[in-house]
Amino acid sequence: MRYLAFILLLTTFIACKKEEKDVKPETVAKKEVKKIRKEFGFVVDSFQVVHDTIKSGDTFGGLMAKQNFDAAAIHNITEKIRDTFNLRDIRIGKPYTLFKDKNAPHDLKAFVYQPDKLSYYVIDLRDSIVVHKKKRPVTVKRRVIVGEIEGSLAGSLQKEGVGPALAQELSEIYAWSVDFFRIQKGDKFGVIINETYISDSIYAGIKNIEGSYFEYKGDKIYAFPFKQDTLAKTYDYYDHEGKALKSMFLKAPLKFSRISSRFTPRRFHPVQKRWKAHNGTDYAAPTGTPIMATARGIVEKAGYTAGNGNYVKIWHNKTYSTQYLHMSKILVKKGQSVSQGQIIGKVGSTGLATGPHVCYRFWKNGVQVDALKQKFGSSEPIKPEHMSRYETYMKPLKKELDSITNLKLNNNK
Repeated sequence: MRYLAFILLLTTFIACKKEEKDVKPETVAKKEVKKIRKEFGFVVDSFQVVHDTIKSGDTFGGLMAKQNFDAAAIHNITEKIRDTFNLRDIRIGKPYTLFKDKNAPHDLKAFVYQPDKLSYYVIDLRDSIVVHKKKRPVTVKRRVIVGEIEGSLAGSLQKEGVGPALAQELSEIYAWSVDFFRIQKGDKFGVIINETYISDSIYAGIKNIEGSYFEYKGDKIYAFPFKQDTLAKTYDYYDHEGKALKSMFLKAPLKFSRISSRFTPRRFHPVQKRWKAHNGTDYAAPTGTPIMATARGIVEKAGYTAGNGNYVKIWHNKTYSTQYLHMSKILVKKGQSVSQGQIIGKVGSTGLATGPHVCYRFWKNGVQVDALKQKFGSSEPIKPEHMSRYETYMKPLKKELDSITNLKLNNNK
């Protein structure tokens, strides 16, 4: 009997062990690991956190008074932090954060002010009054973007997940070689950029462009930043052969808009209601859009006539002059020297105009000609002594742009 009882006990024990082994891992309750959230170095769950922005009339002293600090305490705080944090730099609309005692909401433990996305001030009031200026970590991420024009450059870049800032930069790089008012659906582009992120997640803009191309009117125009003088503060842009993209004249007096009327010997005037020559190119744009001088020169005329409205005429040299009509505002004076790209006025509809635009007129040897048909040489190319250094930098980038473009085109077939 004792033997049988032992066998029965042993069998029961083995069965129980087997049941333990058969229990699936997912049926075992897992302990939840609570993630610790931090802001500005403070554990969020340990405080009552209040986010707000500086409003008109707010001062640091006033904000502290609302947190039950008396005048003596506020004076003590400001005296101790004045060498690190200039309280007069607090600006309307900037964010600040209050860290309060969780169990005593009127007990302020820390005040954080953010003057910009990258930096912030921490005034720690817990044990003693201490102020720190800190910066968030910044990371740089590299991207290669290729695409096709579908409407505007900005819209096409947005489709590729890029903000309008890149369209602005590319328009400035190609201002001498691409007329962005005449780009067409199917024109292609590619660009290698480095973008900055704060704390690895907050987008903070484009750090730089390593290289790009724009396929325009069947030509592939490359642009790579390069300093011939290594001590120079700024880059110039050159194509794959080392030719400068800059030329004497910009392609247009506006950065983004549309051509509403071209140079023609016969056009029906919308105001005068008769056929006459139109000796300029009209660029339609919202009132107030900046108008740029397309080349450096001297302001020959700046004033008003019944037909031109507010206008500016610039003498560039003995061969070329340009004129800009229908401005809402003139920003230069007669006799003033202007640089290429300088803002000389704002788009309007003064004079004989049915809507806001700038009529851009171009003189060559005293005769008005079509600005869109003029061709100008580029600035100084890369000097022979710098070509080897330039090619070492440029060729891998060009190869990368070409290979990714070809890969995308093959995938789209």
